[in-house]
Amino acid sequence: MDLTLTQEEREVRDWVRTFVTREIMPLEPTVLERERRGERGLTLEELRGLQAKARESGFFGVLTPEEHGGMGLGALMAALIEVELGRSFVQFKFGGDADNILFAANDEQQERYLRPTIEGEKVSCFAITEPGAGSDARNIRTRAVRDGDEWVINGEKTFITGGDVADFALVFAVTDVEKGADGGVTCFIVDRETGWTSAPIPTMGEWGPASLSFQDVRVPHSAILGEEGRGFELAMRWIGQGRYLLPARALGACERLVEMAMEHAQNRETFGAPIATRQAIQWMIADSAVEIEALRWLVLGAAWQVDAGIDSRQSQSMAKLYGGVKANEIVDRVLQVHGGMGYTRELPVERWYRELRVLRIYEGTDEIQRRTIARNLLAGHASVRGHLG
Repeated sequence: MDLTLTQEEREVRDWVRTFVTREIMPLEPTVLERERRGERGLTLEELRGLQAKARESGFFGVLTPEEHGGMGLGALMAALIEVELGRSFVQFKFGGDADNILFAANDEQQERYLRPTIEGEKVSCFAITEPGAGSDARNIRTRAVRDGDEWVINGEKTFITGGDVADFALVFAVTDVEKGADGGVTCFIVDRETGWTSAPIPTMGEWGPASLSFQDVRVPHSAILGEEGRGFELAMRWIGQGRYLLPARALGACERLVEMAMEHAQNRETFGAPIATRQAIQWMIADSAVEIEALRWLVLGAAWQVDAGIDSRQSQSMAKLYGGVKANEIVDRVLQVHGGMGYTRELPVERWYRELRVLRIYEGTDEIQRRTIARNLLAGHASVRGHLG
């Protein structure tokens, strides 16, 4: 069993690490200052400027297939990249990506939506969550009724990432009430110009979700993505596109946070000695290091299974659950090590404290992950021995 990185993997990882260190981390004080004023950390223009700089070095469309102009990297490499990006709280992602279900678009839709999204000319959002349908995605109530060659959409979506800046939304609506999620949900590509509205939802973190309102919004029949009635399958494809990437980003944050805690502990003196000499502090650092290492192999193991063509849903749920819980425990310890300064908004520790909390909620709550893991085990679809059997 070879647990080393290939030369290519190491080179890509190191390039991203250098980019984050040189281009993104220096922006952190400015981002913190803006966020304290209630402003956006990075403007859209600044984000695109960073993406353009990365593209000059060939970093564009990390997960986008090569035939669409991307790098077409595998899951393991994508996870390694997310770890490095996670070492800064600045909300940056490389350009050239699009929702994975957009690749199911027909030729006309690809020309109108997929390619402009990959090029950064348009922004999309994935709109399935509703006030009464979060973890229970099958319970969506947004309706689309056919009227000749058009569909009329009515309903509300909530906690939609990017919903307040999106040019178009991938909207999931019930088109056959009797069938529901089993053949009665359709995905529509809906331009903002059709009349839907959005409003930002303030949260304890800087993640910027929005609520979307659809009131008699009309779209042509050609706006259907994929097949009529098969939208729920597309939704599950989107949701399952890579839960390992979320804990991968959290892993990078935890690495940086513990490094900050160690540096502070070695420099902060009480009663004539650095607090790093105190057993209480040492145990916090030791426990965090063990949990980081465990999370690393949960994440990389899930990614490796994806690349190997192995059903990785169980491993991804484990990584997502463990990553969310442990990242919150680790950032809490790091804040404690920093004492009063950790509680202020002068340092990024408090910022991460708020941001990491959402990892236990979105893309499947802790409770949903536990249910998934237990059901797979009890039904015999997975084994406590893991994929090795």
